[in-house]
Amino acid sequence: MILINIEKLLKRNGKTKYWLCKQMNITSRNLNRIIRGDTNSISFKYIEEFCKYLECTPGELISTSNK
Repeated sequence: MILINIEKLLKRNGKTKYWLCKQMNITSRNLNRIIRGDTNSISFKYIEEFCKYLECTPGELISTSNK
């Protein structure tokens, strides 16, 4: 299972989901779907923007679980 560590990275940086939505011009509904893994794909554009605003690498943003 692929995990998107957005909430962990937001906490590390002292930022909120609301802040990230405003920075990326994304709806909170779509952000929450990405966080929960309710999407089939994430564009490279979003991965790049997440990394930019969360000050992380793609490896920190995306991880796997053995479940």
